[in-house]
Amino acid sequence: MADKLQMPTPPDQTTASASPDKTPESSPPHPVQQVKYPRLQPRQHASIPSEEFIAERVNDAIAWYDKSADKNKKLYLRTRAATVVGSALVPVLINIKIIPYLDVATTIISLAVVMLVSLESVYHFREQWTNYRSTEQSLRHEYFLYTSKGGIYASWDAATAYQHFVERVEESISSENASTLKIMSSLTESKPDTKTRSFLKK
Repeated sequence: MADKLQMPTPPDQTTASASPDKTPESSPPHPVQQVKYPRLQPRQHASIPSEEFIAERVNDAIAWYDKSADKNKKLYLRTRAATVVGSALVPVLINIKIIPYLDVATTIISLAVVMLVSLESVYHFREQWTNYRSTEQSLRHEYFLYTSKGGIYASWDAATAYQHFVERVEESISSENASTLKIMSSLTESKPDTKTRSFLKK
């Protein structure tokens, strides 16, 4: 009988650890808002090779300037075309007295011409178009001179040529930024042309 007696087994550790007083689960953390602006990668000093600089800096700048130049060119041409058409229509419509409510249409067209001229003087579509296009072409020109070892890069070794290439690229971009800020912050506004002033008088 003594041999068959068994010691009581200890309670299960998982069962013993379970208690009726359960702590509420912590709420999941709020999702981190994704940054919308581009972030610069942490790098060491003099750790960007020429191929990486061209791929990340030069190509990105050329693509942006090309797109911005096309956009401002289209806005400028459309604005000028609408201004020219409106300027030609108003004198003709003023002399027509048969069609009813023609004076209202003439006033609306005159107002649209004045607004288009004023908007062009504020946003400077032509100046931005030429500025962006010249910078884009300058970067392309510098890229081909550097990669073909032509012009000022012909007599320099690889390290010196790359250093001057980076400086000239950054100088072109910096000059464009300063020129654009100067244009957009200019307080001088172009005056309406003679036809536009005549619209206001009439």
